[in-house]
Amino acid sequence: MTLDSNLNQFFLIINGFIVLFMQAGFAFLEAGSVRSKNTTNILIKNTLDLFCGATVYWLVGYSFAFGGDDDNIKGRGDAFIGHDNFALSDLDENDYATWFFQFVFAATAATIVSGAIAERAEFMAYLIYSALITGFVYPVVTHWAWSKHGWLKVSQEDDDITYQDFAGSGVVHMVGGMLALTGAIAVGPRIGRFEDDDKTLRGHTVPMVSLGGFILFFGFLAFNGGSQASIAEDGDAATVALAIVNTILSGAGGAIMAMVIKRIATGFFTGHWSLLTTINGGLAGMKTLFLLVIQNYIKVAICAGCNTVHPWAGFVIGLVAGLVFMTWSYLIEKLKIDDPLDAVAVHYGAGFWGVIAVTLFSKKDGVFYDWDEMAFKRLGWNLLGAIAISAWALFWGLAIFMSLKLLKILRVSRDIEIKGLDVPKHGEPAYPYSSYGDGWGESPPTVNGNHNGHGLTNRGGSYDVTVTTH
Repeated sequence: MTLDSNLNQFFLIINGFIVLFMQAGFAFLEAGSVRSKNTTNILIKNTLDLFCGATVYWLVGYSFAFGGDDDNIKGRGDAFIGHDNFALSDLDENDYATWFFQFVFAATAATIVSGAIAERAEFMAYLIYSALITGFVYPVVTHWAWSKHGWLKVSQEDDDITYQDFAGSGVVHMVGGMLALTGAIAVGPRIGRFEDDDKTLRGHTVPMVSLGGFILFFGFLAFNGGSQASIAEDGDAATVALAIVNTILSGAGGAIMAMVIKRIATGFFTGHWSLLTTINGGLAGMKTLFLLVIQNYIKVAICAGCNTVHPWAGFVIGLVAGLVFMTWSYLIEKLKIDDPLDAVAVHYGAGFWGVIAVTLFSKKDGVFYDWDEMAFKRLGWNLLGAIAISAWALFWGLAIFMSLKLLKILRVSRDIEIKGLDVPKHGEPAYPYSSYGDGWGESPPTVNGNHNGHGLTNRGGSYDVTVTTH
């Protein structure tokens, strides 16, 4: 292995460490956005996105995504799905860094869904849908777009037309966002969410949401910059630097636009400057830039710098992303779809815009720079890719969540939802019992099998919840 190869792999691994830390950002963001009685539940899901996700992606996920890409080892790949290197068998040692970086992408896709159905989904349902997303649904889309054999990636009609999605606006965020939408529809709204027109079930700690947002902002710099996957060649450092600049500017545009729209919507002179909306707008802007700031890190070679944008364009893209996020958020609420974290608006809405924006603003061959037939063909091909990805995620989202619903394992009972999932499902309250409300006292429930006076009965280490009206 050459020095350049070592440097490139080290660069990828270090950025992978930072991207992996984004799971902590998602954990804080989601935990702060739910009520205190469901904090432990959301945190264990984020924890298992890492550990269960790694297991599934090791066994089958990477194989379906990239199995057969290495022609030196009995490479067997087709346009739809990979089918080699199960459990990393026969994988070249030089590809371990790629596996690690790809795994943290896969973990992100599963994390998106848990936030949209927070506070009312069964834990067993989470284990099932998370395994299917990480092990099959997401990897197949990855193969289409990023594998050297994928049908979206292979040039069409002998022209220089390939699907451009080099860090996940479509592959990661549209998939996760569409699955989140189907999950939220299938599980239904939380109790009391839409009983009144202005009913909002607010999270329990804004500081935790803010901390999670800042961790994610930090992580996206590595997510975008690290996707360059190379630091030893001429021009690599400049490309990474541009990636970081554009990511920050796009996040700024998204945050400012979302904040201003929220202010206007609540009354320009008497409305609110919303921190939570500002954070989500910034995240939407940064997610949109996934496509635009870096080169392809998969083995298919492309012209250096052909998928970068000027900083001014990065800011404009962020402004539009903020508008797209707020529009999707408004529509989701009007349709009475309960999404506690605005996951659909942030991920699917901004992700779809990113898939289109890359073909408009790419400074070498975007529509706004190269007004010719090829530029419009690239736009059309990316649009087709976005539709195909949406349809795939929609189909499997409905299949998975409706099956879980029919089996009656998708949603917790009404009593448990009112009490909160932390104690009945996990036996580990995140806060003192008195903070949970609904009849909880200062002391924990008894564990001798008798009713404890707090609406909770222990049976063999698990709790049956009963609700007392006051």
